[in-house]
Amino acid sequence: MAERLEVSFNSPQCGWMSIGFSDGVNEFHTTTAHAPHATALPDLMRILTAIANDGGNPTGSEGVSSKEYVLQWNRDPEEFDFHFVRNGDELTIEIFQYPTDERDSAERELVYSHTGPLRDAINAFAETFDQLYEDRDTDEFEFNWRQPFPDTEFSRFKDVVGARG
Repeated sequence: MAERLEVSFNSPQCGWMSIGFSDGVNEFHTTTAHAPHATALPDLMRILTAIANDGGNPTGSEGVSSKEYVLQWNRDPEEFDFHFVRNGDELTIEIFQYPTDERDSAERELVYSHTGPLRDAINAFAETFDQLYEDRDTDEFEFNWRQPFPDTEFSRFKDVVGARG
């Protein structure tokens, strides 16, 4: 049985960020790139804000379900889809890996899956985002990630997470 979800986003270095997910049963670690998916980090915060706020269309994409979201990110040449599905008070996170940027669904592989309490997942992301935010000046986030910290999205996420208690 899976334990509490732990999420880690380490301080970026040279345009790359190490991220990890672990729940005591399943574990996934990789590095992600700041490009070409330049809005991946703020989009992730928008998606989690919408999930915590019970729906909405955080990225403005047409045809997006209020309970299901897909975030694209990459490691170069590998690409990833982070698939989030909210079902009541539970959240399923699935990470699919593609061998190239062609994103051929026949070649994708499920590399991580976790289902657990929504509150635990949101809190796990909140902890790692808080750490990124606290360390952003010391770690020269903007210089090392090649783009500014997503302050607006972080603030909205914190507002919703704080409101949920």
